[in-house]
Amino acid sequence: MISRLAKTLKMIKFEHSIFALPFALSGAWVAAKGTPPLYDLLLLVLAAVFARSAAMTYNRIHDRHHDASNTRTADRELVSGALPLPYAIKFTVGCSAAFLFTAYLLAPICMVLALPCLIVLFGYSHLKRFSYLCHLGLGVSLGLAPAAAWLAVNKSFDGEWYVPLFIGLGVSAWVAGFDLLYAIQDIEHDQQQGTFSVPARFGVRVTKILAAVLFVLAVAVWFYCSTIIDTGRYQWLGIRAIAILLLVEWSIVHYYGAKKIPLAFFKVNSWVPIVYFVSLVADIS
Repeated sequence: MISRLAKTLKMIKFEHSIFALPFALSGAWVAAKGTPPLYDLLLLVLAAVFARSAAMTYNRIHDRHHDASNTRTADRELVSGALPLPYAIKFTVGCSAAFLFTAYLLAPICMVLALPCLIVLFGYSHLKRFSYLCHLGLGVSLGLAPAAAWLAVNKSFDGEWYVPLFIGLGVSAWVAGFDLLYAIQDIEHDQQQGTFSVPARFGVRVTKILAAVLFVLAVAVWFYCSTIIDTGRYQWLGIRAIAILLLVEWSIVHYYGAKKIPLAFFKVNSWVPIVYFVSLVADIS
């Protein structure tokens, strides 16, 4: 039982929840103009975990044959047989149902929008089979989190509903940017498989330029959003720190190539959502 749980957490890259959760919590803090009610906060965390777990497992199911032909992903649990396919399907259905129920507990409007949200999350797995917008599709999937969390706390669209949309726009640009850089690792494989990957089709140079543009857009949007929220010096310092982190991340990939992408992704990029959330909370709590 413990072994299967460990394999499941590895399959869904549970530790990567760090990329989405702080931005979701940011939306909640903006809605509450401070610390959200504990009940809402706990349900939000559960909803985020269930939604991401369902989406990640669905992606692993959908990509298992594609992953088997890629040396970088050939040891994934559904490819190696460490976890059986029927179990993964049941896990996806279970997490999806738990997400819908948690959304219902948060607010009726959240339940209404939860199913379309799941469709968007699952849709990324299909998008990369027919569109170069797949990188942006992944960005939008994570960019939904701040708006969803804001609505979960606010319980309606009354108020400044557009604020979390700007936060989410920045998230979408940031995620699309690092996904472009991450995809550089699989250029040869994606070319062989006919995957709609920007690096595989347009090359590394174009990919790095597009990633840089998206990073600049993310920082610009977050700066603009901070003026709408009227945050103080902590978030301004936080966003400046994020700009430096993204510059470092981009520079690592630019100067050292694909072999240093894991370093840029896991050691540098992972700090972006944490810095954003901490600096926001420092100003509005």
